[in-house]
Amino acid sequence: VTNGGEPEDTLLFDPKLLESLDTVEGVSIDLPAAEPPLRVRPLSSGDYDRGFLELLTQLTVGGDVSREQFLDRFRAMKAAAGTYYVTVIEDADRGKVVASATLFAELKFIRGLATRGHVEDVVVSSDYRGRNLGKLLIQTLVRLGKRLGCYRLTLDCKDTVVKFYTNNGFALEPGSANSMSLRFAPQLPQTDGAAAH
Repeated sequence: VTNGGEPEDTLLFDPKLLESLDTVEGVSIDLPAAEPPLRVRPLSSGDYDRGFLELLTQLTVGGDVSREQFLDRFRAMKAAAGTYYVTVIEDADRGKVVASATLFAELKFIRGLATRGHVEDVVVSSDYRGRNLGKLLIQTLVRLGKRLGCYRLTLDCKDTVVKFYTNNGFALEPGSANSMSLRFAPQLPQTDGAAAH
């Protein structure tokens, strides 16, 4: 089955990378026995139809993204092998993505050509909160970062979730606990003849 010519279940990165991680210590998923099976896996090209973008709107502004735009971005991320590790939790019985987090591996020239990991876009569906799925995702990304050889993992978060991250091993950097940004207004994609000079 295909979506716009893309195999429905093309994964963003090799699932063996997640399968090879050590058992996540200290994490218990407190799900009732009748709860449908949940599985941790890489983002799939078929996740457009599994509610991935809708899930992200529980975190921030999603925007109007077509299937083809989603697939174009998915292909670009997959082509940058070793960089993007979007990891999701799927409710397999419902065919829905219910949680997601991203590890972005930034190649550096410093520290002997080190890799720095950035944790981004951590979200758990409101229907699945309180079940340690966020903790499971964070601890999975921590172990993945170690496996990839990251010298450190960093993230930006709202004040309201600092405790969640400190409970998962992260710490505010002394003298550097500021998060700064410069935001730009959304730009329309330029067409071939419309580039400004």
